Amino acid sequence: MVDERYNWRSAEKRRCAADNEKPFEISQNTMFDQLKNLKNLAGMMGNMGDMKEKFEQMQAELARVEVDAEAGAGAVRVTVNGKFEMKRIQIDPSMVATLAGEGSEADKEMIEELIVSATNAAIVKAQEQIREQMSEMTGGMNIPGLDGLLGN
Repeated sequence: MVDERYNWRSAEKRRCAADNEKPFEISQNTMFDQLKNLKNLAGMMGNMGDMKEKFEQMQAELARVEVDAEAGAGAVRVTVNGKFEMKRIQIDPSMVATLAGEGSEADKEMIEELIVSATNAAIVKAQEQIREQMSEMTGGMNIPGLDGLLGN
């Protein structure tokens, strides 16, 4: 016969009863989620050749994907591709005069901030689009390290 004082299940039940919780609720859900991920991983491992091919196709497509973002109510628009390379900067003509020396130093700094802001927004949009494509490719499974490819 097992001594109830040393049985971990009894201890867990006593702890949960004291805290008005259901025993094993969190650990069982976590365990089943992990088993589902293992099942998905096993399926992916079987399709590793297909995944590698899809990943290579996705990388080629990234150079063609272009994402725009703007700042200053459209005064500055920046376009980046899926490889986070800046392709274009469009500056409103009224702002160009400021850059040509007719404006103050504060105006110049504002335009520089708008360019940085639009660039950062475009990069975030590109990251989101890539994350969606990767999620589709992996069947929605979160694979550690893939976010590192996006600069996160």
